[in-house]
Formats: sequence, structure tokens, C-alpha cells
Amino acid sequence: MAPIGSKSGTAERARDTKRRKFSPEFRDEAVKMVVVESRPIAEVAREVQVNEGTLGTWVSRCRQDHAGEEPPLNISERARLRELGRENRELRMKIEFLGKAAAFFAQEYR
Repeated sequence: MAPIGSKSGTAERARDTKRRKFSPEFRDEAVKMVVVESRPIAEVAREVQVNEGTLGTWVSRCRQDHAGEEPPLNISERARLRELGRENRELRMKIEFLGKAAAFFAQEYR
């Protein structure tokens, strides 16, 4: 146990640990796994043994740097996007209704 008034062991260990350095190639490969392969950040972070927040920062920086480079959607992609938006709205309305119904029936049985 640390004496009263001294730094905690955790703070001392954090100060003593060195920050890991990652090569640009390593960062690019990890970002590519998320962006190109559409894999979740958490999954890729575990696989490449990097903190999720670190990988998330790399991905968001890449997306900001290359925002104008994405090709425009073609007609079928636009139609699919509209269809998914419509489905999303319908599902949200169903969830809202089911939540209200559950609250109503929960009140009725009290």
C-alpha cells in the first residue's frame, strides 16, 4: 500500500509506461480494415491490439482528410438509401408505439 499523501501506484505506472508508436503503414492498414471492409472499429481494434479510441481517431481523421474523394451514389444506391430511410422511420414509429403500449399495460396491472 502507498503511504498517505503519496501518488497512487496506478499514477506512477501510467507515468512510467511509454507511449506506443505506430508506423504510418500500420495506421493505414488498420484504417483500411474499418473503412474499406466496413468492419466495426471495436473488432479491428481488438484484432490489431490498439485502443478503440485511438483507432477511432485515426478513422475519423482519414474520413475528414478524404471526404471529397468519395464517389457520388449511383441511381440504385440512391434508391436503396431512400428505401432504408423509409424502413428506418417505420421501425422507429413501431418502437415508439410498442413502448407506449408496454407502459399502458404495465400501468393497468398495478
